[in-house]
Amino acid sequence: MTYPIGIIGVGNMGGAMAANLLSKAWPVHICDIDDSKTKPLAILGAVTHETPTELAPHVSLLIICVVDGQQTREVLFGQYGAAQQLLQNQTVMLCPTIAPADVEFCANKLSELGIETIDAPMSGGPARARAGSMSLMLACKDAVFQKHQDVVAVLSNKVFRISEHAGDGAKTKLVNNLLASINLAGAAEVMGLAEKMGLDLSTTLNVIEHSSGQSWIGSDRMRRAIANDYEPRAHTTLLAKDSKLAVQSANHLNYQSPLGQVAMATFARAVEHGYANLDDASLFKLLQK
Repeated sequence: MTYPIGIIGVGNMGGAMAANLLSKAWPVHICDIDDSKTKPLAILGAVTHETPTELAPHVSLLIICVVDGQQTREVLFGQYGAAQQLLQNQTVMLCPTIAPADVEFCANKLSELGIETIDAPMSGGPARARAGSMSLMLACKDAVFQKHQDVVAVLSNKVFRISEHAGDGAKTKLVNNLLASINLAGAAEVMGLAEKMGLDLSTTLNVIEHSSGQSWIGSDRMRRAIANDYEPRAHTTLLAKDSKLAVQSANHLNYQSPLGQVAMATFARAVEHGYANLDDASLFKLLQK
């Protein structure tokens, strides 16, 4: 049985999730500060709202798909935040990659209002989100998962139940994304070296993809880089943010993360060099210099 789903933030990932749900005949309500993101989805049948407050009472499950912790707090608890109109039988699903402390803060505050939280960071990119094949890392009560398992199954065929504690999903995502940032920085470095050596980049990447140096993110991004395609599917700022959050978590635990430090610094350099709004394949451009 379907029921109304709300999505706040319909950029690359949120928009793909909304399109997927609409294609499966789920009622979808959306809100985004950028009208250019909402209009194509409205054509597909989504109901648009001006503010999170306006959207909130119309849905059973509210998915937050904004960029960072500050935006997450704002769309929930800010001047036009959804929490003002959420009801006790509703659930909020937090999908951004944010600090575990931000997830715990939001979950605790929502709990005080009688609202359940699903800590649900996602991974896989817009194409997989549109196809319902992205990964979801869920931390929530079993009863809450059972209540929403049908829509979760539409959103993802790779659902990982992490724990019942909100924040553990965020921790898992940070670990994953730190490794992704390390792998991508490494792939960009070795492809830059291959170019300096005079090797054919397509052939070199083909060898790597079938050998011990292979990583999914390295292959995906370096294929774009070879084609000089830096149209953003995943902005460089995202892994810059995520690697920083992960290293901060490691520092808080007095855990040494030398490779994480290097990856974080590499992404920070890419942002400083003007690649913030390019695809994160632009690390290759950075390391060509």
